Amino acid sequence: MKRVLPMLLLAAALPALADGDINAGAQKSAACTACHGAQGKSSVPLYPNLAGQNAAYLNHALQAYKKGERSGGQAEVMKAFVAGLSDEDMADVSAYYGSLKP
Repeated sequence: MKRVLPMLLLAAALPALADGDINAGAQKSAACTACHGAQGKSSVPLYPNLAGQNAAYLNHALQAYKKGERSGGQAEVMKAFVAGLSDEDMADVSAYYGSLKP
C-alpha cells in the first residue's frame, strides 16, 4: 500500500502536466525529428518512438531531463535539447506526440 498511494497521486497529477497545444507542439517539435523521426517514429533503434506515448509521461520525462533527474543513455543529449524549452513548450510538444498514432 505504501507504493500504491504515491503512484495514484502521481497518476492523478499527470494529466494537469500535459495540457498543451497540439498544433503549437507540431511546430516546436522540428528539432526532435532528427532522432525521433517524422511523426515521432524513429528509424534508429537507439531512439524511442514518441508517437502515441502518453502526453503526461512525455512531459514528465522532458521536465526530468531539464532538471538533470535522468541519467544514462542519451540523457545529456536530451538535457541540452530541452534546456531552452519553457514549461509551455514541453507541454505543447508532449501533447503533439501524444496525439499521434503509434
